Amino acid sequence: MEIHKIINSIFPIPEVSYSNIIQHITAVSHPKGFCLMEADKIIPYIYFLKKGIVRAYASTENNDITLWFGTEGEPVVSMKSYVENKPGYESIELLEDCDFYVLETERLKNLFNEDIHIANWGRKFAERELVKTEELIISRQYKTALERYKDLMKDKPYLLQRVQLGHIASYLGMSQVSLSRIRAEIK
Repeated sequence: MEIHKIINSIFPIPEVSYSNIIQHITAVSHPKGFCLMEADKIIPYIYFLKKGIVRAYASTENNDITLWFGTEGEPVVSMKSYVENKPGYESIELLEDCDFYVLETERLKNLFNEDIHIANWGRKFAERELVKTEELIISRQYKTALERYKDLMKDKPYLLQRVQLGHIASYLGMSQVSLSRIRAEIK
């Protein structure tokens, strides 16, 4: 997805503001398996996924817990680093070869002070990330494993073709055996 579409999908801004922000964005590519962000480190960048898929996860003693997936057109960001300039909770692994647009967080925050449209865009960006997190928490707290899987099939069916079942199971908060059982029941 092209950067103009990504920016406007978050919140449309005038062309002058777009020109101000785009001059600070660069393009980078990384191979499958690359660790884009590490937990417990400050990440001074916001990434926008042009092509590919990533997985955010937290590591425990026994395993990794998948927190979310990012796909084309979505921001990839450590909100703890973005908002508080503190080390983030998650690590980000590339599940495919990926192309990104990159923007330095500090530069974006300077643009907030220079351009009200970019500041409003930044507010909408943070609000959208907050709502995504809230929806994820509510889903995990109040829905059954079957409901979570059906929601995934409805809202993000492409993940089932592009992501290992172990990562999907972890994301849904269940074992891979439970996920296999649910998939067999639905067929």
